[in-house]
Amino acid sequence: MKKHDVPQDNSKTYQGQNKLVYAVDESGHYEGVKSSGWEVESFATQLAVDDLNEQTNEALAQAQRGEVSPLAYHMLARRFDIPTLAGASGFFQWQIKRHLRPAVFAKLSDKKLNRYCDTLKISREALLTLPSQ
Repeated sequence: MKKHDVPQDNSKTYQGQNKLVYAVDESGHYEGVKSSGWEVESFATQLAVDDLNEQTNEALAQAQRGEVSPLAYHMLARRFDIPTLAGASGFFQWQIKRHLRPAVFAKLSDKKLNRYCDTLKISREALLTLPSQ
């Protein structure tokens, strides 16, 4: 992309910030150029955020019905999925899947709950409860 072709669409997702992109200048060398956004990228980002919000709301509803543990909601609310939570917490993926079951989650040790609290950066009380709608 040439330097003068870098999009400047003032994307809402950038929240007034700029993104550094690399473009070719007049002499053919790559140079860093600030972009205020690109409409296509903004649209794709908004779709992804909407999808994540929908998944989070569904996990909240499932947790309120007792189908999954509160961990399912808190994990998604903080933009973790099972693989990333496993990597950040030190639990194996199969353990996290097991902890998503309400009966298993209710019996977790203090040590395991504290690992989740540290990873998700929430209090123990918050981890064990759900927000009211």
